[in-house]
Amino acid sequence: QVVLVETGGGSEQTGGSLRLSCVHSGENADNYTVAWFRQAPGKEREFVAAIRWHGVRPNYTNSVKGRFTISRDNVKNTVYLQMNRLAAEDTAVYYCAARPGWATIFWREYDYWGQGTQVTVSS
Repeated sequence: QVVLVETGGGSEQTGGSLRLSCVHSGENADNYTVAWFRQAPGKEREFVAAIRWHGVRPNYTNSVKGRFTISRDNVKNTVYLQMNRLAAEDTAVYYCAARPGWATIFWREYDYWGQGTQVTVSS
C-alpha cells in the first residue's frame, strides 16, 4: 500500500510559478514511478509528467515541456512539480499517482492516488 499526499496548490497569476509536492509513504514507495495528472472541469484526466524511482529521463506532456519540472527526493520521500510561466489552461486539480515499474501516460494504469490539489491561474 502506498499513500500519497499532495500540497502546494493555490492561485497564481499568468506567468507566475507554483511548486507542488507529493509525499509518498508505504513499503518500497521510493521504488515506484510517480506521475502528476491534472483534470480541469468537464475534461478528461490528463497526464502532465512522470519520474521513475532513479529520477533519470522524466517524461512530460508537450504542453508543459520547458515550463514544468518534475523531480524527486527519495530521502524525503517527496516528488515535486515545479510549474513556471503558468497559463490559464494550467488551471485544474492536480493529482499525483504511483505505480510500480515503467512510467505511462495512461491514468488507469496507476495504482495509487492522492486526494488532489487545486491550481488556479488567472490573468
